[in-house]
Amino acid sequence: MRIETPSPRQLIDIPLGTGEGPLWDAANGLLLFIDIDAPALYRLDPDKKSLERFDMPAKIGSFGLCTDGRAIVALLSGIHLFDFATGKLEFIVNPEPDRPGNRLNDGKVGPDGRFWVGSMDDTPAKRQTAALYRIDHDGTATRVLDDLMLSNGLAWSPDGRTMYHSDTRKQIIHAFDYDLATGNLSNERIIARPGDADGRPDGGACDSAGNYWSAGVSAGCLNRYAPDGSLLARYMLPVPAPTMPCFGGPDLKTLYVTSLTRPDQPAGTLISFPAPVAGVPIARFGQPARH
Repeated sequence: MRIETPSPRQLIDIPLGTGEGPLWDAANGLLLFIDIDAPALYRLDPDKKSLERFDMPAKIGSFGLCTDGRAIVALLSGIHLFDFATGKLEFIVNPEPDRPGNRLNDGKVGPDGRFWVGSMDDTPAKRQTAALYRIDHDGTATRVLDDLMLSNGLAWSPDGRTMYHSDTRKQIIHAFDYDLATGNLSNERIIARPGDADGRPDGGACDSAGNYWSAGVSAGCLNRYAPDGSLLARYMLPVPAPTMPCFGGPDLKTLYVTSLTRPDQPAGTLISFPAPVAGVPIARFGQPARH
């Protein structure tokens, strides 16, 4: 296992309470991300260094982009479509009306154009009431995994046939076989159990070589795992609590990483540095990615 020490650039001047969900918009050359607590969705033009803020009416746990230019957003009140031009929200579905102590957390559009989103107990009790949901193109919500503590780390292999998922509080990273036609999961296996010193697994991303990158939120690092869970490299970062990586830039060879604010530590922010390999393109809701 190699230890790498990149020299990232800080891309924003505003502090992020819980920075999350960086996503590269390849069609427009923009980087989007959220602050769960603000709550707000941000859109950054890395070339012009211009930043737009879109305020949300409730905590925003994650989002994806849609084929029509809108975003699909996971709010405290459920899943909505958000229009950047008008600010209008269109309600789709609340996957957890029976779990009022939860909030929606990490989410991502899968390679088949379905939106996946997990939840977490947002009360001090931190109970095992979280789940993972699949939102199909028609807006139907299906509970796929249950009895989780903090659903996180969604990412797919380059061929779309393996899905990765983590449970931050249980400190495990799972892999599943993924059926692109149905969105069904099978062959669940635990590939890694990173502890606090290694970096509890937060958000994730896959590279074009088939490796899985996990934000080690407790150890200020990114961990790069082979598909079998072997730890290939650890990237030490100048932020104490990184939350999610994503690959962006015209060639998908720039790593963008969000982070969160903890007491007596530097504020959460957005950083970037060159990646050793290109990432995997992220599909839009309603449209499968090309492989």
